[in-house]
Amino acid sequence: MTFNPVFVAIKVEKPDWYEITARYAQRNIRKAILQLLDTFIPYFLLLILMAYTVRHGYSYWITLALAVAAAAILTRIFIFFHDCTHGSFLASPRWNRNLGYVCGILTFTAFHDWRRAHAGHHIRAGDLDRRGFGDIWTLTVDEYLTAPVLTRLAYRLYRNPFIMFGLGPGYYFLLRNRLPTKGAKKRDVYSIIFTDMAILAIAAVASLTIGFKTYVLVQLPILLIAATIGVWLFYIQHQFEGVYWARHEEWDPMRAALEGASYYKLPKVLQWITGNIGIHHVHHVRPGIPNYHLQQCCNDIPALQAVSPLTIRNSLKSLRLNLWDEKQKKLVSFRSLKTVGQNQ
Repeated sequence: MTFNPVFVAIKVEKPDWYEITARYAQRNIRKAILQLLDTFIPYFLLLILMAYTVRHGYSYWITLALAVAAAAILTRIFIFFHDCTHGSFLASPRWNRNLGYVCGILTFTAFHDWRRAHAGHHIRAGDLDRRGFGDIWTLTVDEYLTAPVLTRLAYRLYRNPFIMFGLGPGYYFLLRNRLPTKGAKKRDVYSIIFTDMAILAIAAVASLTIGFKTYVLVQLPILLIAATIGVWLFYIQHQFEGVYWARHEEWDPMRAALEGASYYKLPKVLQWITGNIGIHHVHHVRPGIPNYHLQQCCNDIPALQAVSPLTIRNSLKSLRLNLWDEKQKKLVSFRSLKTVGQNQ
């Protein structure tokens, strides 16, 4: 895939309602502390209970049932981590960083390295000429048809749900996150080293207290389940029917936010678990809004409510959308290539 390295700065004309969103970017220490309490306390209690069931010989199915609940809460902790990388969870940059490191250690993700990569995702989302930075690998139909056989095979494997949501999450959080991402600076590398050493220290302490086997039987299922939830959320945020993509010269950042990021309408309990991140179009309109203000912002601004919501049922259809068709300006399936071949 070849990208033009020279890009013209795009002047963005923001709608009248955009300035109103600034009021929702205010940090609220009370809401932040309440979120920390209602998340970290049950999470650590579940860890203790899981360790107890393993150490006292209870059926491992009981442990796994508890792991599902713990993984759901760990997903929420990752949303706090995500907010901290935007500097939006707490008012103090230092405490955003400190909390971000803590949440990053718990979720096996280095704060500074992930923050830099994620910032790149925000400034490139929906831009066809600047893909490949903190996003899901997406090829256009023409790129796929003209790619070497091995590239096409790799792309099909990558896009296979059993790999993307089966092997992929474990690989990403257990292995890939242990190394710097492309373009990492010295501070990013240091954050990875610190996070990796902290994870090793926790594993060592656990080995000396509850035993390494118990630690693995508790930590591994939690991380793998939470990682799978996280990868699905990231996938569905920008891979759905009707999503916006454009070449750089036509790319509109506001359209990329409103039409290129999904409004994933979830039941209340799932919205709590995912820290409102399903209201992703609002997050992309103004990334500085903390998770605890996203819903209110969406409720108060009609233009944000006008975005068509994506339901759980409809979101499953996104699994068959694999390629961007530049002629039709939409995501299409691999099966659609047969039709392309018949028409040529």
